[in-house]
Amino acid sequence: MSEALALIVDDEVQIRRFLRAGLELDGFLVEEAENGTEALKLATLKAADIVILDLGLPDMDGSEVLERLRGWSTVPVIVLSVRSNETEKVRLLENGADDYVVKPFGMAELLARAHAALRRYARASAGEPVVKIGPLAIDLAARIVTVEGARIMLTPKEYRLLQILAQHAGNVVTHQFLLKEIWGSPHLHDTHYLRIFVRKIRQKIETNPTQPRMLLTELGVGYRLVAPEPSNSVPA
Repeated sequence: MSEALALIVDDEVQIRRFLRAGLELDGFLVEEAENGTEALKLATLKAADIVILDLGLPDMDGSEVLERLRGWSTVPVIVLSVRSNETEKVRLLENGADDYVVKPFGMAELLARAHAALRRYARASAGEPVVKIGPLAIDLAARIVTVEGARIMLTPKEYRLLQILAQHAGNVVTHQFLLKEIWGSPHLHDTHYLRIFVRKIRQKIETNPTQPRMLLTELGVGYRLVAPEPSNSVPA
């Protein structure tokens, strides 16, 4: 991949060293900040390509850093935290985080999520019209979905659900976001709608719908379409 700049925001020296080593080995350039104030300053000066943000900072909560960043930047943000409750995950994702990794975590997982976030951001910036995931291809411009080259017929709401997931491929999309976008605000708590439609979509795109490999469930949070295949036009 090209040398993307990662900004690590964490007050623990050991964590920063661990992250720097893994990211640099993978080809990233790295900047570090040990608190929220320094992070916001570096974000404006260095134009990071991705931010790895811890929530437990000494001067302000990481969620405040995220909120301030989102006031002027669309840079991908992956949140790190020991807080694993679903309500917290949903709140951060709704407030603009691209992904959420619970400590302790493996470097391979973090790098996979970082690449997925970068690819999604690059697709959104370039307006890439086709998302390919294994045998699945979603042509967002033509509104055509194929599996192994054969066209799959979807209802309008099934397509809209798959379209939103494809636009955020590699990242979790919350129940509330999907419900609001597809059915409107009065249905924010009707998660059974999503279960029904996800089941129908899996029957059409998955080899084994009971053990899905492409359209995954994030328990209590939402759904994730796995990261698309790298192409020459986006970071690998």
